[in-house]
Amino acid sequence: MPAAPLLRTILLISLLALTGAAYAQAPVAGTIQDAAGRGLPFATVVLLHLPDSVAVASQTTSEQGTYSFASVAASRYCLKGLALGYVTGRLALVVGSPPVPVPALRLAASVTTLKEVVVEGRPPVLEQHADRTVVNMDRLNTAGDNALEALRKVPGITLDKDEHLQYRGSGSVLVLIDGKQNYLTGEALSQYLRSLPAAQLGQVELLPNPPASLDAAGTAGVINIRLKRSRLPGLTGTLIGTAAKTRYQRTSTSANLAYNVGRVRSFGRASLGYYDTFNQLTIQRLIRDTTFTQQNYWHPRDFDLGYAAGADVTLSKRQTLGGQVRGSYGTSATQVSSESVAATANGRSTGSLAMRNPRTGTERDLALNLNYRLALDTLGRELTADADLVQTANVGHQDFLPLNSPPVGAEGALVGQQRSQTGSAVTIRALKADYVHPLPGHWRAEAGVKASSVSTESRIAFEKLRSSPAEWQFDSTRSNTFHYDERIAAGFFTVSTNLKKLELKAGLRGEHTHSVGESPTTGQRVERDYFQLFPTLFASYQLTALDQLSFSAGRRISRPTYSSLNPFINYTDAYTAMQGNPYLAPSLARSFGLNYLHAGFQVLNVSYLLETNMVSGVVYQNDQTKVTTTRPMNLDQVLTITLTSGGHTDLTKWWGMDNQVGATYGEVQTLVAGQPVQLRLVGVTASSSHTFLLPRHYQLQVGGEYYGPSVNGLYALRSSGTFNLGLRKQLWQERATLSLKLSDLFYTSGWFSSLHYQNINTDWVNRYDSRRLAISFTYKLAGGKTRSTHVGGSADEESRAGH
Repeated sequence: MPAAPLLRTILLISLLALTGAAYAQAPVAGTIQDAAGRGLPFATVVLLHLPDSVAVASQTTSEQGTYSFASVAASRYCLKGLALGYVTGRLALVVGSPPVPVPALRLAASVTTLKEVVVEGRPPVLEQHADRTVVNMDRLNTAGDNALEALRKVPGITLDKDEHLQYRGSGSVLVLIDGKQNYLTGEALSQYLRSLPAAQLGQVELLPNPPASLDAAGTAGVINIRLKRSRLPGLTGTLIGTAAKTRYQRTSTSANLAYNVGRVRSFGRASLGYYDTFNQLTIQRLIRDTTFTQQNYWHPRDFDLGYAAGADVTLSKRQTLGGQVRGSYGTSATQVSSESVAATANGRSTGSLAMRNPRTGTERDLALNLNYRLALDTLGRELTADADLVQTANVGHQDFLPLNSPPVGAEGALVGQQRSQTGSAVTIRALKADYVHPLPGHWRAEAGVKASSVSTESRIAFEKLRSSPAEWQFDSTRSNTFHYDERIAAGFFTVSTNLKKLELKAGLRGEHTHSVGESPTTGQRVERDYFQLFPTLFASYQLTALDQLSFSAGRRISRPTYSSLNPFINYTDAYTAMQGNPYLAPSLARSFGLNYLHAGFQVLNVSYLLETNMVSGVVYQNDQTKVTTTRPMNLDQVLTITLTSGGHTDLTKWWGMDNQVGATYGEVQTLVAGQPVQLRLVGVTASSSHTFLLPRHYQLQVGGEYYGPSVNGLYALRSSGTFNLGLRKQLWQERATLSLKLSDLFYTSGWFSSLHYQNINTDWVNRYDSRRLAISFTYKLAGGKTRSTHVGGSADEESRAGH
């Protein structure tokens, strides 16, 4: 990759200018309200020091419009409240000992037209808070991207060789969308994110050690994706259309609307997309004295429809009832071709096998949520409850059509013409209730319970074509059915307080799991019953008005996805297969994080993640048939240590820069077929994004990412990177935006890896349509947007229902 040295040079030069803006905390708490006295969720609260007006703290309000800062030096301050569609409010206050109670800050609705609205300043790409990192997606160059492609640009998030999400080097991550899971993992989650336009993403929150109030699932932590949702009165929204050209083409259109009137706040989202893409995989395997070179080419044509709608009704001053429905429907028709060439050690070809494996599939899911909130008093006592029902289903058909006879001694797993039919269905039910209770002396307690049930059914039917007479014959050796049922009961308790400059929060969550997986076809039955405790601890200390040190720790679990427990064998070609493992055990992890901020700049973030029984794909090779089969297995121990530093810099009024640099140490120690396997690597990552504000409402974006060598399960990854260019033009008094983007200019993105253990000697090169030219048009039906998040009760279960 000749462009890699140039890309590394550009990134390292850019990273020399790292600085940041301030995010501190103070012993100040209050509420941002609208003119009617209702809390404004996700408004921006800024604490300005007087008389120099230096911003020493900033955060967004909760769903109830509340905010709370930790201790800061006694002084005079100006509290500023900002929400798009409302007039900016200010409140003078003096912080001393004891602190003065802060009255509610009410913001009047703006009556000016869109062209008269002036937004003061731009948020940085990264907002570093004590317990999480918030990424403002509007600041990234994502024109024409879908959500999966946009998440690839978020620090700490990567994609594996199958384009599945990973966080902190692990695929075991709990993904929330608007605080709720969409009950998908693996390819199903990736497909859903591909159908979601990046322009609908508001913020992405990264929580390496989430509080005990969230499910303990996800050993690497939680990714919470906040979609944009307007809370302005009347009808507001955004319409988006995109088109992109690579080797093929893709188009999508979406609408994100909200209608708020009186006591009812409602929203609706819909997206429709057609994606004509490709994925090219080259595998080179050394089997004894024979080299196998496999070329696999996927050309999928996908049609995806996604929709969501919901409403919150204020029943009274203290009661709110809400409901949401979300679903998707997708079809796929994929042309798959493969060619496997066998050669001797001196390069002489001994034969080849070419195949066509066309496949079709349909996926659908539907999720319903009902939620209720009751404020028991004005002191902060609150009760919330959620009920969730989720159903997903998919069916698929695949043909295996060999075009010639295989090499002698390398017949593979598929001889002759064959076909398969697959299907699966998942039903998830969940109930949860949480209670918040203020305690004397600035203490706060939370407690909650949850119960969930999961039922899955999967089937696969293989047939092979007989030559005489010519008819399809059922293959009982490859056909199977699988049932899986799971029940989880959980409870948690947390306590938190602010002690001058010190903020503390501790929690304990307990989860009891009972599961049964069985295959009537094979007679396999696996039953598990276990109880685990998951403590969490968070502490933040305000060293000075600009310096903050925070620490977090926790213990988490990752239960196997429902599809990974399924013992079915699925074939990519005659020499490559994937098989589930019903004997997988849950993974457990200990996680620690240390974060030091100075004036909003992340001076140093240290992340420690130790996973035991981590589930990862392990490749097994049959030297006689030349078939490699990937099975999910429990790796004994996986250690990931990451150091990162970065922040935002405004070099001038027209040039802003966001940079991030990091180093990661990865170590894997496990047994494969009774033999020890060890893997250790140290890698460097870097990203740099530059935004130039040009005359006549133009905006130029230049940026790139570099990913050094790293460990992913038993795979040793080689370096990769991207370099992107973008141009944005605001039209019609900023009602519309036209964006042009060139992604991966040097075509250096992809999955480049190797496997070397026991009899496995394999190199992978996986490329996709990352280099493309995209154009995007966005039109606002009304003024700006704010964000809304509701956390439902089926987070863990939804994240594991992959297909």
